[in-house]
Amino acid sequence: MARVPRVAVIGGGPGGLYAAALLKRLDPAREITIWERNAPDDTFGFGVVLSDETLGGIEHADPVVHRALQAEFVRWDTIDIVHRGRTLTSGGHGFAALGRRRLLEILHERCASLGVRLRFRTEAPPAAQLATAYDLVIAADGVHSVTREAHAEVFAPTITTHRCRYVWLAADFALDAFRFEIAETEHGVMQLHGYPYANGAVGARSTVIVEMREEVWRAAGFEDLDERQSAERCAKVFADALGGRPLRANASSWTAFRTVVNDRWSHGNTVLIGDAAHTAHFSIGSGTKLAVEDALALAACIEERPELPDALAAYENERRPVVESTQRAAAASLRWFEELATYTDQPPRQFAFGLLTRSRRVTHDNLRLRDPGFTRAVERDFGCPPGTPPMFTPFRLRGLTLRNRVVVSPMDMYSAVDGVPGDFHLVHLGARALGGAGLVMTEMVCVSPEGRITPGCAGLYSREQGDGWRRVTDFVHTRSPGTAIGVQLGHAGRKGATRVMWEGMDEPLPVGGWPLVAASPLPYRPGVSEIPHQLDRRQLDTIREQFTAAARRAQRSGFDLLELHCAHGYLLSGFLSPLTNRRTDAYGGSLTGRLRFPLEVFDAIRADWPDDRPMTVRISATDWAPGGTTPEDAVEIARAFVAHGADAIDVSTGQVVADERPEFGRSYQTPFADLIRNTLSVPVIAVGAISSWDDVNSLLLAGRTDLCALARPHLHDPQWTLHAAGAQGYEGPAAPWPLPYRAGSRPPPAGRTGDPKPRLTLR
Repeated sequence: MARVPRVAVIGGGPGGLYAAALLKRLDPAREITIWERNAPDDTFGFGVVLSDETLGGIEHADPVVHRALQAEFVRWDTIDIVHRGRTLTSGGHGFAALGRRRLLEILHERCASLGVRLRFRTEAPPAAQLATAYDLVIAADGVHSVTREAHAEVFAPTITTHRCRYVWLAADFALDAFRFEIAETEHGVMQLHGYPYANGAVGARSTVIVEMREEVWRAAGFEDLDERQSAERCAKVFADALGGRPLRANASSWTAFRTVVNDRWSHGNTVLIGDAAHTAHFSIGSGTKLAVEDALALAACIEERPELPDALAAYENERRPVVESTQRAAAASLRWFEELATYTDQPPRQFAFGLLTRSRRVTHDNLRLRDPGFTRAVERDFGCPPGTPPMFTPFRLRGLTLRNRVVVSPMDMYSAVDGVPGDFHLVHLGARALGGAGLVMTEMVCVSPEGRITPGCAGLYSREQGDGWRRVTDFVHTRSPGTAIGVQLGHAGRKGATRVMWEGMDEPLPVGGWPLVAASPLPYRPGVSEIPHQLDRRQLDTIREQFTAAARRAQRSGFDLLELHCAHGYLLSGFLSPLTNRRTDAYGGSLTGRLRFPLEVFDAIRADWPDDRPMTVRISATDWAPGGTTPEDAVEIARAFVAHGADAIDVSTGQVVADERPEFGRSYQTPFADLIRNTLSVPVIAVGAISSWDDVNSLLLAGRTDLCALARPHLHDPQWTLHAAGAQGYEGPAAPWPLPYRAGSRPPPAGRTGDPKPRLTLR
């Protein structure tokens, strides 16, 4: 156990109080003092929600607190979603809530009974001062943490303010479910999040949060209303949900949510917990949960480690991955509500399913367990035949019908010789075609020798290359009938003449390179990459003709679909991004100018490509860098390509500039596909860390995409689609096993493992 005989806690919220109680319980001799600037019964908000997981941790660590909470909880398991006057109900969710004031009272009583010193109505001394007098300083001083700001050079906070305004209110009656209601007003879309938190002797109560985009809030005049007037206006907007009853305020001010991220959580013997360290949007009910779980982990690590620095490092190492996962889920949920207006025209059940699965924490598979009737109704509306998972429904693009919604994403293999696809490509693409995907895509196939990324890149600028691809397409069509194969055409631009990936990704060739060209003379990696030549009008015409010649060879090679690569910083992508296109002629400047050359190339190919065969376009929907392509730009780029005849937009992100800062995580690129699809009502292909069949089904049913492209899962398992069918008990025509493989269509038996033990148990 780390020796921390004297502990100072800044902030008397749930996290600080619970950390103090746990540390005092672990060592009754500890002297622990909490400073709270407010009175004991002052609190913002009204009710808080805790998950069964959090309650389990509390039960093992402090049964006294757990019993007190259990006696107070209001429990329910249904969610009501009101969409254009229609209420859709989903059950089996399991919530527990209580009043925030009552939660604080329970923790006050527990701390007092253990001998923790509580100093209310008292500002804490600065953390630096406390750190000299105490062995441990716990900064639980909230989203506006003074401690964090005082030591910003160490904690290195990043604070992002989001696009909606919201206000916490209360209703003096108990809703009978978690309720989401949408109001489409003359000023824009507004939403209500409501849930019960008291229904006993003290009276019935519900938390009501009203939220809307900043521009809607201003247009509706809320910025000019006082607290009482705001509550009255909200009650009027949502009179149906409230049964005409009023809303009550309590220091209820409109605010914009701020996501807090810190590079470090500790500084010497001072440590951040709860909102001081991190925040996650209230729409996934995580603020109090994260603070309480921080307290549990911090107490456990101090108990387990003999030295405080090791304990604080262990605490951060344990909690950071959990917090980051929660923040990713919260960010997805937050974005869904920010873009709510793009979803209101969806069919009611699809809208409800999208709301329920917005954070990716709830998925098709676990919603099917929670509420099978609701999920079956969503599947029927989607068009799933009985017993058919969504991913195994067909999809049509022009004259091509894909038997399922799975795409093998383009993956550069760097295994061609002089641009000619050989045995490796036959085996690689043939194996994935036999694996059941509806569409198998080639890697980026280059339109000229100078358009290659590496010497190992495949091409379509010679007859021999066309013959090599014909060998691959013939195999796919003959040995895996029903599988479509598409070609992705591209030009490397300023990212060319580099080594193959395993010899140094994006590293220039030491010998044998070729001159690079681009929209503007900007190197990909300044000081490392070659400076490209800015293309002139004659060279633009030449490259356009190279694309059309390659497309004609692709047609003769038997490809079913053609995708134009306008993403990832390659040549055409370089024209689209303001970070890589600094031209002052007709091909630069505004987005219209930056689109001009990619659209010229697309039009030239579309004119030659057979009318019944689809064309798609891959774009980078964000550059993940300041000043780059924005999501709004991506919508307009997609709109332009669709207007010129694109049948679907393949929505990727990034790889445009070397100093990008992607927000990696599960399905992290799908929100951009979602935005384009639901803004423009156009087919999209979603990509980016989609790894499970459950994710595919969830994205499809929610209307976030039409097709899902998976890369690494298909490297790990060429038969990914067939195995997904087997895992779901599907044996229909959308996923037929090749006859020679049919004996392997059942997985071998597996062993059993025991359940994990609780994280912390205190006696």
